[in-house]
Amino acid sequence: MSKPRPSAWQRQVLTDLRNVTGAYPDDVQIVGCHRLDKAGSMRLQLRLRTQDIQRVDGGIPLGSHEDVIVTVGRSELVPPRAEVEHLRFLHHPHVLQGHRLCLYLDPSREWDPLNGFGGCLDRLFAWIADAAAARFDAQTALYHAVGGVLHATDRAPTIVTREPLRDSRRAHHGWLLARTPHRSDLTLVRPAATTEADHTPVVYLDADLPFGAGSSLGEFLYALDNPYLGHPRPDSPYAGRPISQTQLSMVLTVLGASAIRKADGSPQRLVIAVPHPTGGPPHLLAANIPAPGADHLRALVRSNRNRSPIIDIDRTELNGDTPLQWWPLSDERAEVTTRRDAGRPVATYGGKCIAIWGCGGLGSWIAEYVVRAGATKVLLCDPGTISGGLLVRQNFVEADVGDTKVEALARRLRAISDAADITVHDTMTPSADEFLSTDLIIDATVSVAISRLLDDLARLPKDRPVLAQVATDSRTGTLGILTVSTPPMQMGPLTIDRKAGEQVCGDGSLEPFHSLWDVSAPDDQIIPTRGCSTPTFHGSAADLAGVAASLVSILGAHLQPGTALSGTHLISLPHGEAGPLRTFVPAATADHVHSGPAVGAADSETRTQPDDSLTTSTPV
Repeated sequence: MSKPRPSAWQRQVLTDLRNVTGAYPDDVQIVGCHRLDKAGSMRLQLRLRTQDIQRVDGGIPLGSHEDVIVTVGRSELVPPRAEVEHLRFLHHPHVLQGHRLCLYLDPSREWDPLNGFGGCLDRLFAWIADAAAARFDAQTALYHAVGGVLHATDRAPTIVTREPLRDSRRAHHGWLLARTPHRSDLTLVRPAATTEADHTPVVYLDADLPFGAGSSLGEFLYALDNPYLGHPRPDSPYAGRPISQTQLSMVLTVLGASAIRKADGSPQRLVIAVPHPTGGPPHLLAANIPAPGADHLRALVRSNRNRSPIIDIDRTELNGDTPLQWWPLSDERAEVTTRRDAGRPVATYGGKCIAIWGCGGLGSWIAEYVVRAGATKVLLCDPGTISGGLLVRQNFVEADVGDTKVEALARRLRAISDAADITVHDTMTPSADEFLSTDLIIDATVSVAISRLLDDLARLPKDRPVLAQVATDSRTGTLGILTVSTPPMQMGPLTIDRKAGEQVCGDGSLEPFHSLWDVSAPDDQIIPTRGCSTPTFHGSAADLAGVAASLVSILGAHLQPGTALSGTHLISLPHGEAGPLRTFVPAATADHVHSGPAVGAADSETRTQPDDSLTTSTPV
C-alpha cells in the first residue's frame, strides 16, 4: 500500500504556515514534523506565544506558551481542528472533552478557506484571548454538561421531551410513547392502561460527565464513579459536585426494576439528567440497552431475588461490553429552548386564540403560519369542499380532494403542532359566543356580508377581538391588502377599507393598488372549468403563500401589547408588476397616505422610531 501524500489543500496549509513562522518566529513555531494518519488527515504541533494575552479569574489558565495540535483534513471544505494534550482547560466553555477547542460554532458561515491557514491561526489566537478573558458564556456552551459529545447513534429513533422535570427525587418513572418508527415522546405522567408505553426511568446524576458517558454499559458505569476517567480533579470554577457513594447502585437498581417488569427479548431504555456545571436545568441523554443486554439484567435480578427481595445487582456480575446506544434527544423544554422565531413579529401569535374565516387561497396558508407561530387555539370556518383544481394554489394535498376544507386543513395543522387546539365549522362563521372569545378574527372570505358583520362587531361597547381582513388582486395574485380594526376603534374593516380606497384611488403614485378597489375587467379573472363555473382570481401557490406570509408578519405587529393602531396595509411582492412596495393608510388619520418607494430607489428611507413601526412605510 502506497504511503499517503498531502493533498493540494494540505500542501497549501504547509506553505501558509512556513510564511507565518518566517514572518512571526517568536509568535508561532512548528514543533517536529507533520504526520499523515491512515485517513489522510495531517497532524501538526504548533507552539504559540501567549504570555502577553490578558488573563482574568475564571478564564482558561495560560502558560507563557501553549502547544496546540492542529488536524487538517484533505479538503478545504472542513476547517482545521485544534486540540491540546493537557486537561488545564477542562470544564471551560467551548472546550470539548477537556481537549478540543471549539473554534467554529457554525463552520458553514464562519470558515472561509480563501483566508488560508493564516485565517485559522487568527481565529485560534482570538479564541485563546476570549477564553483567557472569560468572555465565553458557560451556560450556553455547546454540550458543556457532557463534554461536548452529541451522543447519538446513527439512524436511531429520536426522543422528544417537552415536560419540565421534577427534581425532588433522584429517580422518576417515565414512559416512552411511540408516535412513528423514528420518534417517541417522553412523558412523566402515567399513561392510561390501554396506551402502549415503554417504561423508561429518569435518573438524576450527582455531577456532570465532562468526558461523555461511553459507548458500553461498563464505560458508562465507570464514568458514573469516575467522571474524570482517572485524571486528577481539575481546579476549575465549574468543577462538578462530589459523587454520592450510592449513585451507581441507584442507577443499577432503577435499571433492574424497570427491566424485570418487561418480557424477555425487550430492550431497556434510560433517560439521564446530567447537571450543568453552572446550574440551571440538567442536560438530558437517552440510552438504549439492546435486548440481549436487557435480558442479562433480568437474569441477574432473578438470581439475586433468590437471596433477597431487594433488587440489588452486583456490578462485578455485569457484562461490561454490553453496548449502550445513545438515541438523539430533541429537548424542547421551555426552560432550555429558545424559539427560532423569537423576536420576529409573528411571536405575538404565541398563546393566542385566533378565528380564521375562509380557508382558501390566503386563509389556508395563514392558518399554517399562525399555528407554526404558536397560536394555542384556532377556529376554522369554511363551508367549501376541495376539488383537484384548488391544489394549484391552496394549502391542500391530493388525499384531501373531496373532503371539506376545514377538516383537511385541521388535519394538517394538528400534524404541525401538538399544542394547538383546532376547532372546525363547515359554516361561514361560528356562533357569536365562540368568535367573541377569540383574540383575533382574520376574515379571508372576500364576502361583503361578512364585512357587514365585522363592522357591527366593531361597534360593540365591550371588549372585542382584533378584526382583520385580507385579500389579493384578481389579475396577478401578487398584491396584498390587510385591513385591521383594533379596539377601542369602533370602525370595522369594511368602513376602514372604503375610506382607504378613496384616498389610494385618488393618488396617482399608488396606481398599482387601484385595482384592489376597481371593478375587475372580464379578463382579470379566470373560469377554471367549463359551464357556469364561478369566476376566480389568478395566482399560484408561490404567489399566495408569499402574500399570506407577508400579511401575517405585518398583522403580528398589531398584536403587540399597548398597540391600538388601525388602518390598511398594501403590499406588492418583489416579483409583481409593481415591484416591491408597502403602504399603510392609518384609519385614525385619513387625511394623507404614507407610501414607500421601491427597493433601490435613491430616496428610500427607513425610520426607526419605536412607536411608528406601523405608520412608517418601508420597502417590502
